[in-house]
Amino acid sequence: MRFIGSSRSAQWLGMGLLMALFSVFAACSNRGDGGSGVASASTGSGGQSSQSREKGKGGGGVIAVVAQKVQPIKFVDETEALGTAKSNEAVDITAKATNRVVAVHFREGEFVKQGTTLIEFDGAEARANLASAEAGLRDTQSQYQRSRELFQSKALSESDLIQLEAKMLTSKAAVEAAQARVNDTVINAPFSGRMGLRVISVGSLVTPGQVISTLDDTSIIKLDFTMPESYLASVREGQLVDAKSSAYIGKSFHGKVSSISPRVDPVSRSVVVRALIDNRDQQLKPGMFMTVHLTRSQGNVLMIPEQALVPQGERQFVYVINGDRASKVQVSIGRRKPGLVEVTDGVSPGALLVVEGGEKLSDGATVKLVASQAAES
Repeated sequence: MRFIGSSRSAQWLGMGLLMALFSVFAACSNRGDGGSGVASASTGSGGQSSQSREKGKGGGGVIAVVAQKVQPIKFVDETEALGTAKSNEAVDITAKATNRVVAVHFREGEFVKQGTTLIEFDGAEARANLASAEAGLRDTQSQYQRSRELFQSKALSESDLIQLEAKMLTSKAAVEAAQARVNDTVINAPFSGRMGLRVISVGSLVTPGQVISTLDDTSIIKLDFTMPESYLASVREGQLVDAKSSAYIGKSFHGKVSSISPRVDPVSRSVVVRALIDNRDQQLKPGMFMTVHLTRSQGNVLMIPEQALVPQGERQFVYVINGDRASKVQVSIGRRKPGLVEVTDGVSPGALLVVEGGEKLSDGATVKLVASQAAES
């Protein structure tokens, strides 16, 4: 009975060992097959991706691009500013003394010439004072002439003669003062121009400084506008100016810079520039708001489309086509205009640049020209 029990135990032990070995063998077989399958897929996938990248870089593939030949074009460098129109000459017509208006010799909006009488005040008192002063002068002049004869005959001292001469000079000054007051009773046009609206009537009592009307010489318009101080080096007298006003849609008024303020505003860091515009047709009025285009420079420069640039950090590159290859070239850029940028160094006139498709290129890539654009003028 002991033998039989031991045999059964041995049998059960043997069967347990066999099952354990079978489990280990199955697990090892599964790990071997799975590891081999993943590695194979990874290798195949990686190899295919590497080949695709090499082909995209131009190692063996051809990339279609659009190109444009670089040619010098006319470039006008303009600066836009806002300005205010002013009269060539302008003055407020005012009185120098309190007086009553007796006559108005101009019409509103009328063109008057220099020296034309505009306003006449009551001058009766001033003329009477002038007549009195002239009479006093004639009397002192007569006394002085008689005194000179007496002095020559030694009948009058030199000091008495000097006193009479001083009296005569005082009378002359009184006549001049009286004449000035008479002159102040009439206002004449100080220059040729167009009269403004009058704010007085005949019989009005005006006081010193009270504005009666205005006089403007608008045959030439002074257009004042401001420019940043950074533009001072490129602004000079004689530069061309085009000005536009919302009152005249589509019309430009041409002029030239006449002067530049010697001072820079310390707050805005700008300088006032004045241009003169011919206004003989009287279309422009003082005080009008105008948009100014100042031509700073003009000439032929190399301009390329902005889309041809390939920026890398702070540097700019372009792709130049030589045969069927694209070469990556660093360039220096300058001024801009909408859609275009000036190239100051890096390419020469006649070079063929990639303007579309450059994002797919690398240095030395093989390209195929599918279209060619003409340079803008």
